[in-house]
Amino acid sequence: MLFIKAAFCRVFQTAFRLALPILPYREPQIVGSVRHLPEILLKENKRGVLIVTDRGIVANGLTASVETALRSAGIAYTIYDQTQPNPTVCNVEEAVALYRAQGCDSLIAIGGGSAMDCAKGIGARIAHPHKTLRRMKGILRVLRRLPLLIAIPTTAGTGSEVTLAAVITDSDRRDKYAIMSFPLIPHYAVLDAAMTVSLPPHLTATTGMDALTHAVEAYIGHSTTKETRRLALDAVQLVFANIENAYADGQDLQARENMLHAAYKAGAAFSKSYVGYIHAVAHSLGGQYGTPHGLANAVIMPYVLEAYGASAHRKLHELSVAAGVCTAEESHASGAEKFIRSIRRLNASMGIPGKLTGIRREDIPALAKHAEREANPLYPVPKLMGARELAEIYHQVADWSDMP
Repeated sequence: MLFIKAAFCRVFQTAFRLALPILPYREPQIVGSVRHLPEILLKENKRGVLIVTDRGIVANGLTASVETALRSAGIAYTIYDQTQPNPTVCNVEEAVALYRAQGCDSLIAIGGGSAMDCAKGIGARIAHPHKTLRRMKGILRVLRRLPLLIAIPTTAGTGSEVTLAAVITDSDRRDKYAIMSFPLIPHYAVLDAAMTVSLPPHLTATTGMDALTHAVEAYIGHSTTKETRRLALDAVQLVFANIENAYADGQDLQARENMLHAAYKAGAAFSKSYVGYIHAVAHSLGGQYGTPHGLANAVIMPYVLEAYGASAHRKLHELSVAAGVCTAEESHASGAEKFIRSIRRLNASMGIPGKLTGIRREDIPALAKHAEREANPLYPVPKLMGARELAEIYHQVADWSDMP
């Protein structure tokens, strides 16, 4: 990367880091069970809820306990279940029309990051009825309070129940972009392990590795605080101690509850400290090919961490100690190597591949430029990379074994 551009990126990131103490971050109020939903809604004087979810969540019966709780309190609700794995502008606009037609005054998102991102997009459009989602793309473009938003994660990974970001896909433009504004942070987060027990093992694995990615990128970046470092370390410890148990036994409620709290802590950490090139590359693959975000992050993570080289060794060593895969006395380089190796071991133990299929060689220059535009200058990464360096990541990650 050219010196002038690199200097601009670091000045930009420093300005954001210095502004952290005065920015209006907040955390949602944590609720332990969906049984408490009626009292929350009645306290907030809400009478009409739009439940934002997807067909799989409904088919698996995960909305049933929420519906029962709302009916018992006489609270009207409507379900929007068309959310796509990468929620689209069309999803948001359909749901906004339904929200208005049914006279709703609040939102409940049930699902993974997709449902929550969709609900945040809906809330943003309700708050700014004359503003398109694309005009809210980027930082601090949503300035008005959203309708009451309650997030109920059915996966332990995205941390969307605590973040200020929504990632939306524009299918027409084949573009995936983030909206990042403080009003998007949900007002309540329901961390109920019973809502996650039906999650298939492969999704337990990839969403859990998504949480790990958030914690790692939040910790190794240049915009950390004492609080975000603590949250990220806690999240890494919880993931390493619980993810394989949650993967192997869907009924292990303690492991699942611990993973929910890991995802929440990681989400709170990266909301303030941001992410890095792992996410930038993953977002480009999601926008171009629909690659599931958790899967992309899990596969890409060790390659990007290796590409950071010595610039990340000290912090990766600290994470390695927290994860229990090396000792404090070992060298930074050794600890970093063991941590990266442990990520690959976790992936392999849960059936996550080492590479991604479907990446086309001819797409890589455009993908790398997209990732570079997303990450620079915002993401406070340990080592700055331009499109040329990022293109090498795609080549390393791509599985071309079945291609001619």
